[in-house]
Order: sequence, then structure tokens, then C-alpha cells
Amino acid sequence: MDDMNGHGNGGGGRLLSERQREHPFIVTEPGEVARGKKNGLDYLFHLYEQCRDFLIQVQTIAKEHGEKCPTKVTNQVFRFAKKAGASYINKPKMRHYVHCYALHCLDEEASNALRRVFKERGENVGAWRHACYKPLVTIAAGQGWDIDAIFNSHPRLSIWYVPTKLRQLCHTERNNATASSSASGGGVDHLPY
Repeated sequence: MDDMNGHGNGGGGRLLSERQREHPFIVTEPGEVARGKKNGLDYLFHLYEQCRDFLIQVQTIAKEHGEKCPTKVTNQVFRFAKKAGASYINKPKMRHYVHCYALHCLDEEASNALRRVFKERGENVGAWRHACYKPLVTIAAGQGWDIDAIFNSHPRLSIWYVPTKLRQLCHTERNNATASSSASGGGVDHLPY
């Protein structure tokens, strides 16, 4: 892309003042530090804790000014984080992995076991991310399929929106469980993964 003077900036369409792209995530075991130009999963989960801190700051400022106070991590929080210098915290990334963080919060033992298995197999972070859905659907099944209530009742998850895909998987599994139990008297694992 050219700047206002017609000079190319060599940034592949980005302005020179923009930050470099953050290093990608890799599957790491709990406590393991990622090597090279990679970020581990402990770092990813730490970003969610930072978002919580930014939300608290935004809430404090809103209360001081008598403004509406957000209860969830919204665009306002992401903008605040960016202004505070935390441009590595962004909505697409945080929403992309929120169900993985949910598993980490709700069942850290299962989350850690899944991390170990995927690390041992040399699986990429996308495969691990996808695998995080199934244990969450299982948790929801044991609690009346109400994934929203599960998020809202947990102190670290209540500030996050439930991912649409997770809600849809819970809805589908609830319907499948109801249909299979009424048709055959037993439940079958219908998850598409």
C-alpha cells in the first residue's frame, strides 16, 4: 500500500506505525513456556485475566462519570485496552478462544489433560481449540444444557459472551439426547467431532 506521498511502505497493506502481528499460539502443557516466536496457552489464559482487569478499570471510570457501566467485555473494553498499550488484546482473538478459557475455568483438570494429549500428539492449536467444545457440552449436559447460566454463574466467565457455536452445539445435543432417549430409551454420543 502506498502512503499519501505515493511511497510504498513494504508493510503488505499496513501502515508503518502499526504493530507487528503477535506470535501465534502453540499447544503447551500447563506451566510450559513456549519456545521461539510462539506463545503458549498459559499466556493465552493470562490475556483473559488482563481483559477482566481492563473491564474493572472501564467500570470504575464509567461509575465516576455517572455513565452506563458495562458488565461484560465489550468493544469499549477492547478500545480501552488498546489505548492503554495492550494492542495484543483484541476482540477476534479473545472471542475465538473464549470457550477454551471456559473449559480452563470450569474444569482445569480436564483442560490440562486435553493440553497434554494434544501436545504429546504434536497437534496444532486449531485442533486443540476445536476439541475444547466437547467437554463443555458434556458439562452443560450435566447442568440442564443451560450454557448461559453456567457462564453467568462463574465469576471469571460471567464477563464473557457465550460463543454462538457453543450455544448451538448444546442446543443440538440437547435435541439429540431428547430424541434418542424417547426413541430408544438411552443416550448416544452425537457430537460432530
